Amino acid sequence: MPEPLPRGANFRRSKFLWEIGLDVAGDPTTPYGGNRDMCIAIGNGSGEAWRPAMRMGTGSPILALDVARGGLEMAMVNPSGFLTQAVRGVGLFREPMPLRIIAMYPSYDRFVFMFHPKTGLKSLKDVKDRKYPLHVSVKEDVTHSTRVFIDQALAFYGFSLADIESWGGKLNLTGAPADPRRVSALNAGELDAIFDEGLPVWLDMAVKAGLRFVDLEPDHFDWLANLGWRRVLLRKGEWSAPEDHWCIDYSGWPLYARADFPEELAYKAARAAVARAAEVVWEPEYRGVEELFTEGPSSPMDVPLHEGSARFWREYKGG
Repeated sequence: MPEPLPRGANFRRSKFLWEIGLDVAGDPTTPYGGNRDMCIAIGNGSGEAWRPAMRMGTGSPILALDVARGGLEMAMVNPSGFLTQAVRGVGLFREPMPLRIIAMYPSYDRFVFMFHPKTGLKSLKDVKDRKYPLHVSVKEDVTHSTRVFIDQALAFYGFSLADIESWGGKLNLTGAPADPRRVSALNAGELDAIFDEGLPVWLDMAVKAGLRFVDLEPDHFDWLANLGWRRVLLRKGEWSAPEDHWCIDYSGWPLYARADFPEELAYKAARAAVARAAEVVWEPEYRGVEELFTEGPSSPMDVPLHEGSARFWREYKGG
């Protein structure tokens, strides 16, 4: 059972603000780029100026820049591969950043490239070589993590989504993975391809519409691995996958901070994640709080835990 929540006046005020923010930021009709992210600030407001100690926000992968320069104490990113890029100083980031994981929200997902056999395309390289006018479904927000990954993946072959459009292709732009704009085009037989994650939501529909996986070459996987993208196996039958398929891991939502973030505050944040675990909305595959602090299928950790979190987890296991 979770620890009981406090009932004092300060708790009631904080809960009031939280519910307002949750309703505004959680509005599913707000498009990417709108006011759909939330920053929770903990600090001292007893004087004429607010003094933050722990600000936790959601948003784009490049929020790592704000965390690194101290504008935000913690941020959460989907998926973990982008935090790996920030720490390595590759991909989106020009130099390594001293960031560490506070706790991992376990999320199990994959990214795949799917084509309809009618195109005759066997690889991403074929798209460039044939300058194929592909009608491909992707997220509409160009800053979305999937669009950033697609840009990185296609760059290996020296082309982009903009090039596809210049060859007469068309982008089917979506918000959520099962956006009606995607589903209607898929059911109408209009789509040549889908590049996306969120497989539990749309893979079954795509397979029934005739789309099939396209394989990435070994040297392409190696190149992506240097950017922080893991090669993983999607097994036949998983989310209706028609066969075993090697693809890209899109798992894990790490909450991270600077390595020099105060150890005691990191400890408290890690402890709170466990204390309130029963109140968190977890994904169906959730197996327990150990996933928040240890490597696993839903929690890939190529970045170390913050020492405060690591100390909490050692003590928790020992207790």
